[in-house]
Amino acid sequence: MVKIGFICTGNSARSQMAEGFGKYFAKLYGKDVEIYSAGSNPSGYVHPKAIEVMKEVGIDISGHYSKSLNEIPLTELDYVITLCGDAAETCPVIPGANTQHWGLPDPAKVIGPTEDAKINAFRNIRDQIREKVENLIKSL
Repeated sequence: MVKIGFICTGNSARSQMAEGFGKYFAKLYGKDVEIYSAGSNPSGYVHPKAIEVMKEVGIDISGHYSKSLNEIPLTELDYVITLCGDAAETCPVIPGANTQHWGLPDPAKVIGPTEDAKINAFRNIRDQIREKVENLIKSL
């Protein structure tokens, strides 16, 4: 069994979407994996727009919750994927695992003139995460 952790700062959007896609693609491709997500400074919630854009592609993450690093089996992870994008964010380093950094901007920080601009930022990041997670799961 392969264990994958998607790690971010707040565990409210990017890592939550990655966890949702990870579980979806693991099931789709019949891979024996466990998928986790956590944050170095958990926000305490899953962003409503992350839930909304994942529902658009048929994946329900509304039951997810924002977790800290000590709530997942860090020392057992085979893959650690960090998703922090902004230089101001603090992506934790997890020694001993195959670590990849997918620097993606935080869609929650997009300040758009309209709600459409904000939701489109989430859709854009969702689609990037979807492609990366699918490729990772298929490669296992």
